[in-house]
Amino acid sequence: MDHATIFIFLAGALGLFMAWGIGANDVANAMGTSIGAKALTIKQAIVIAAIFEFAGAFLAGGQVTSTIRKGIIDSNVAAQAPELLIYGMLASLIAAGVWLVVASRSGWPVSTTHTIVGAIVGFAVVGLGIDAVSWGKVGKIVMSWVVSPVLSGTLAFILMRSVQKLIFNTDDPIKMAKKYVPFYIFATGFMIALVTLFKGLKHVGLEYSPAQNYGIAFVVGLIITGFGIFFISKLKFDPSDDKDFHFANVEKIFGILMVVTSCAIAFAHGSNDVANAVGPMAAVISIANEGVVTQKSTMPIWILFVGGIGIVLGLAMYGRKVIATIGNNITELTPSRGFACLLAASTTVVIASGTGLPISTTHTLVGAVLGVGLARGIGALNLSVVGTIFMSWIITLPAGAFLAIFFFYFFKGIFG
Repeated sequence: MDHATIFIFLAGALGLFMAWGIGANDVANAMGTSIGAKALTIKQAIVIAAIFEFAGAFLAGGQVTSTIRKGIIDSNVAAQAPELLIYGMLASLIAAGVWLVVASRSGWPVSTTHTIVGAIVGFAVVGLGIDAVSWGKVGKIVMSWVVSPVLSGTLAFILMRSVQKLIFNTDDPIKMAKKYVPFYIFATGFMIALVTLFKGLKHVGLEYSPAQNYGIAFVVGLIITGFGIFFISKLKFDPSDDKDFHFANVEKIFGILMVVTSCAIAFAHGSNDVANAVGPMAAVISIANEGVVTQKSTMPIWILFVGGIGIVLGLAMYGRKVIATIGNNITELTPSRGFACLLAASTTVVIASGTGLPISTTHTLVGAVLGVGLARGIGALNLSVVGTIFMSWIITLPAGAFLAIFFFYFFKGIFG
């Protein structure tokens, strides 16, 4: 069996492992808000994620992917040593997969993007030289650690305050919820459609002008609102439900909104983050087949399939601890609070896509959960959990890098 065949087999296996890690960690935190808010059970969340994450990964995950994730390595340097790039990309996949398993086991919601970035920087420094790394890009990514949680947290805080003012602090919260929730549904549908159009569909070859994107998103928002109004009209309100929790009936209305946002977030996430697993995988396969490093590599359809399957299996088999951290341990979530988190997070993703800031869905979501907690006062937050999450974020880049260096020398020792 020649080396090229072994590399392709290893890339498939390690890409599946990395996608599994993304499912266990990243998808779990995307679904955690809905489960924590009791809008979905774990089983329902896994079914929704299975359908929409897989659809996002498979349909919008990319026919063509940048060979080197986010342009972190100078492709001219890499082109001189294609075999080193193969060892490095295999090392990055296994390093990122291992770190995601460790983090998921501890219930830490870390960033899969930052994990793979750390891994690629690690092997590039020892394998290709310090000049091969685009340090400006790495600096931007580090800056996003602060920018994305602060931005989404601020948006979530403002949204939560608006819900309190317009609905909860009124004489007839149910009547006000029926009046205002359709506007929130529209905003959610509109934003998530924009995330998908800006981030996902360019891979499939569907590129629209910004004006067309906004037009399509507006129509999608209206359609989703129509569905939302229909389902709200079917709800049964029982005054006795409000005995234990004053706003139980109002939260039923927000529950419908949460299901909509969960489906959409899963699709957007699948289309975006599957690239962390399939990008390095496609790079290895392309170099193994052609023997040269190219800036873009074509994506065989089976790679997207492996990525989509891995994500779903990871969530179903190992996602529970991260779901508990996001859904229950930072602050107590209800459907209205969970909705504010998801809308704030998706809005931040749209802003970041428009400005080219590399962000992490994880950091954005955690920031939004913090913002929602703060809207009820700092006492609503579990600060020890928040501290642990921040520590896990700081460790992620170096952990990815050191693991990748170890595995890089391992592969180089075997095949070199």
